[in-house]
Amino acid sequence: MGLSASPGFMQGKYAWLKLLLITAIVLLNGYAIVLMYAGGEYAFALLTLVVVSTGVYVFLSKKMYAHRYIFPGIAGMVVFIIFPLAYTIGIAFTNYSGTNLLSLERVEQLHIQKTYMAKGGSFDFQLHQESEGKYVLALSQDDKYFVTRPVEVVSNADVRARKLTLATKRIKLQEVDALPSSDKAPIKEIISHRQFFNSIVLVTPNQDELVMNGLRKFSAMKPLYTRLEDGVVLKESGAILPGPSILRNNQTGELMLPNMETGYYQYIDGDGEFVGNRLAPGFTVGVGWKNFERVATDKGIKEPFIEIFIWTVIFAAASVAFTLAIGMVLACLIQWEELKGRAIYRVVLILPYAIPAFISILVFKGLFNQNFGEINEILNGLFGIKPDWFTDPVMAKSMILIVNTWLGYPYMMILCLGMLKSIPEDLYEASAMDGAGPINNFFNITVPLLMKPLTPLLVASFAFNFNNFVLIQLLTNGGPDIIGASTPAGTTDLLVSYTYRIAFQGDGGQDYGLASAIATLIFLVVGALALINLKLTKADKTA
Repeated sequence: MGLSASPGFMQGKYAWLKLLLITAIVLLNGYAIVLMYAGGEYAFALLTLVVVSTGVYVFLSKKMYAHRYIFPGIAGMVVFIIFPLAYTIGIAFTNYSGTNLLSLERVEQLHIQKTYMAKGGSFDFQLHQESEGKYVLALSQDDKYFVTRPVEVVSNADVRARKLTLATKRIKLQEVDALPSSDKAPIKEIISHRQFFNSIVLVTPNQDELVMNGLRKFSAMKPLYTRLEDGVVLKESGAILPGPSILRNNQTGELMLPNMETGYYQYIDGDGEFVGNRLAPGFTVGVGWKNFERVATDKGIKEPFIEIFIWTVIFAAASVAFTLAIGMVLACLIQWEELKGRAIYRVVLILPYAIPAFISILVFKGLFNQNFGEINEILNGLFGIKPDWFTDPVMAKSMILIVNTWLGYPYMMILCLGMLKSIPEDLYEASAMDGAGPINNFFNITVPLLMKPLTPLLVASFAFNFNNFVLIQLLTNGGPDIIGASTPAGTTDLLVSYTYRIAFQGDGGQDYGLASAIATLIFLVVGALALINLKLTKADKTA
């Protein structure tokens, strides 16, 4: 069957140890799969099952012997690239958000757990100790008093230590003329036995059922909703609504159903039509292309999206152009043989690339501070101006391009330094004999010969800057905000930071579905850039 021991793996001195290791991996992951499946995380359970079972087959099969060396890379690509991408695209077709996180079953349970104060009202509660471990529960309402017989209570510590499951216990109350004369137990005594008190139901002589509703209160609480398992027949229309998701309001008698279009429970009228407001919390449902339609039709989303998309393209293109121009010029200067101390200049100019980007960004954030930053102090001293770097959209975008150029030019300079070595010196000598100067040589020889091998790298740099989340998040956090946007959007946001803000910083609740739709569009753009890069690389090789 192809599962016999493969050479070099299940043979030799430590074959038993390898078998033990594989067995442990299978058992641990099998247990994790069961837990994930039980918790409703079916996608993650399936992913773990596929990756682990494929890995075991690859490492135990003779036919797959050669594939074991590339399996870790393929598994990593599946787990960290393909699966998150597919999961994100799947979320884009749902209403998954901060208000629609749960499943329908979980939302049903939350509604069923809701209670209301029924006939009987609320009673003040006191606890009186009769003997060791036995207490009398005393309740009062206006001029009426009720007590229980001495009850043996269980402390919270005993419940935890003995891992007890407290079943609901009904205890009868009897009416008395006055409360017990013994000392009232302190509040900490009630707290230390609260799990027990939460599990009991006190029954008055009128058969009203009371449950604990606070440390000093017992109230006649009843379930607000009842699930109608067998469905119901509507009186007005005679329509039959099948169960089991129908809930009846025990106070008003109204019926409500889950609206599978909005992802909320709503009340229905006599004809079965949804009426009234939606009841939170919501549940996750499929909405088809609705999130993509919102991007295309909702003005509060479409206009900021288009503005941010245009800025993202401009930012990525300008960053590539500025870093390439500065990096190429500096590389040519460093290569100039007449320049003394070239090694020192090379080290100094590469330093911005050696410093972690997030440190440089935070330093620049301080330098560009509108009130106390050194840059504004210098500009104010020389020209009497103090630009609003963080509140004016144009100045904020200029600041971002300045900082990103500083961070990116060393990379381009290093690339050009290596490629300049490949240009024959004979070309420059022949150009000099024709009377050409350094500027003519730069534009007529250096730039054309460097651009061809640089093109795939420039496309890759464009794709990187297209998703340069760290720079925007640390420097401006997308600000200043776009006026009139219905989602969190700023004039300096890139598509990736805009997506992040929708998903995690929305004032009206995180909208993961919309953010996933925008992330899917970003993937299509970056994927197209990757294809262009591959074609350019292939064309470069065949040329």
